[in-house]
Amino acid sequence: MMKAVLPALARPLLEPGLPSDLDVVWFTSRAEATAGIADADIAWVDMTPSSLVAEVIAASGPSLKWISTIYAGLDAFPLDLLRDREVTVTNGAGVNAYAVAEYAVLGVLAAAKRFDEVVRAQDRHDWLRDSPGKVELFDTRALVVGYGSIGQLIGERLRAFGVDVVGVTRSGRDGTITPDKWRAKLGEFDWIVLAAPSTDETKAMIGTAELAAMKPTAWVINIARGDMIDDDALLAALQEGRIGGAFLDPTSPEPLPPEHPLWAAPNCMITMHLSGRSQTKMFQRAAALFLENLAAFRAGLPMKNKADLRAGY
Repeated sequence: MMKAVLPALARPLLEPGLPSDLDVVWFTSRAEATAGIADADIAWVDMTPSSLVAEVIAASGPSLKWISTIYAGLDAFPLDLLRDREVTVTNGAGVNAYAVAEYAVLGVLAAAKRFDEVVRAQDRHDWLRDSPGKVELFDTRALVVGYGSIGQLIGERLRAFGVDVVGVTRSGRDGTITPDKWRAKLGEFDWIVLAAPSTDETKAMIGTAELAAMKPTAWVINIARGDMIDDDALLAALQEGRIGGAFLDPTSPEPLPPEHPLWAAPNCMITMHLSGRSQTKMFQRAAALFLENLAAFRAGLPMKNKADLRAGY
């Protein structure tokens, strides 16, 4: 009999669609997941913090053939181990795509109109006589680094505001540019949107040189991973007024310590990695995707969202 270890949190959504001959362990803790995965064929072991995922997977045995995750990025997963064991991994690309894309557009709009300053004025009961932000999105340009499921949704929504959008992909497909080309073009854009998966290649991809190449009015909008930006370089650029500002959904580390200088940096908005949580449909979408992939897995058919373990997403 095939065995699966699955999150108890998703049980009401999964159980009605599971085949009767599947042996299921519903876990509520790391200990239960670790015990269940030892002889499981299938595992969905997402946990908070995500660092626990690798610890649980390390306890798996040779029977493990497929891991499902709600995460789009696989930076928390022991990819070398999974490659060596030839374990299939399907990720959650698209599960939170609408919510995250909406948050990215929120960041662009908040930066353009400086809505953070408006909210602070309200807190002070201060009736502003002029707008603190006067940028119109119309006729501005956005570079979206990482033009996958989320990046494309961001692009569609920004274009509706009249923004000229250029995406970055590994292949350069459909009019996008390749990773070796975007840095030379940074000075052409008003919005630098980071939507790429976290890999070794994307760590500190925005550093001193990239910030220096940006327009002095340009904003960085990060809805990907905090480690994609060199914090020291960003802090210097913000404090010296060399860029327009930064809208940071993720940070590194998370949670950001109260004493971290980014909290008080000028022209910086921090949104506590809430983009993916700003929705109510995540588990419904993830459960539906899991059940669809389970049927394909059992039938030996192609599965959706199969990750490239060498690329890391």
